[in-house]
Amino acid sequence: MHNEELTQPAPANPNTTSPEPFTLATSDGFPIKGVRWRHSGTDFPTRPVVIINPATSVLCRYYFRFASFLFRHGFDVIAYDYRGIGESRPARLRGFNASWVDWGYLDFDAVLRYAERSFPGQPIDVVAHSAGGFVLGFAKSNHLIRQIFTVGAQYAYWRDYAPHSRVRMFAKWHVAMPLFTAVFGYFPAKRLGWMEDTPKGVVREWANSRARFEESWRGPSAARYRDKRALVQQFTAIKAPILAVGITDDEFGTVPAIERLLVYFDKSARTHLRISPQSIQERQIGHFGFFNSRFEHKLWPLPLEWLMTGRIPAAFSRIQTHFAPESVLAALSN
Repeated sequence: MHNEELTQPAPANPNTTSPEPFTLATSDGFPIKGVRWRHSGTDFPTRPVVIINPATSVLCRYYFRFASFLFRHGFDVIAYDYRGIGESRPARLRGFNASWVDWGYLDFDAVLRYAERSFPGQPIDVVAHSAGGFVLGFAKSNHLIRQIFTVGAQYAYWRDYAPHSRVRMFAKWHVAMPLFTAVFGYFPAKRLGWMEDTPKGVVREWANSRARFEESWRGPSAARYRDKRALVQQFTAIKAPILAVGITDDEFGTVPAIERLLVYFDKSARTHLRISPQSIQERQIGHFGFFNSRFEHKLWPLPLEWLMTGRIPAAFSRIQTHFAPESVLAALSN
């Protein structure tokens, strides 16, 4: 998963207002840190605020240039690190049991409530990358969301990996990753040049992923969240329309992977849009490329138009595929 682009820095001043750091406490008292971009104009009741949910173990600063882009086009923006990652990492990561469910049920929920308090009356939208689209389903406050845009959103069920890479990816993420975690008490990904160091609870959920994610929970996370049915039901509280973008050379975000997750958001209007690198005259995009600033002119107009109007730009509409819940449910039940 290593990609040098994940270290791209944020600009010091994305517009006339500098980004402001913030710290908030979750319902269990854990401090979550992030950055917000806020306009000083008087039109705030109609201006959306966008929350950016990162991928697993990707620093929120990777998305700062994209956040700056949204800010320049009139949005307020919030970016943050999940517990155990980046600025929200505890002093000691060894033995820290934060999980994907915690990231949604506690961390993202706290950020949603923070947005509601700090940007009163403003619509709340979410841009979510990879597992960031998964964790938003667990938040009790997710009914507050007006609009959702995801990229490569899935929960890493190994059978959904791209067929040509499946064996290699299984060995890396479902064998090597949990073995290293068992030795160190967390996954020392930075030493390996793969991604950010990762809490063992997240590793456990990733390595044990199943066709139905609620079948995957093990250890402390399962003990903390005993009512799996209630957590699954929480996904249906989201009524916001979802534009789920998949990239054809993304080994994680395959068609089955993205639609396996979309099944859970059954109260939302869901559109699955596939984009190939060739369709924008590029050789590759992959799992992380979408948020690299080199795609500002080719890809970023898509989320901008979606968040502004709820429509897909004409340049992308010709490759649009609509999500069909009945057919997908039937296929996934086999």
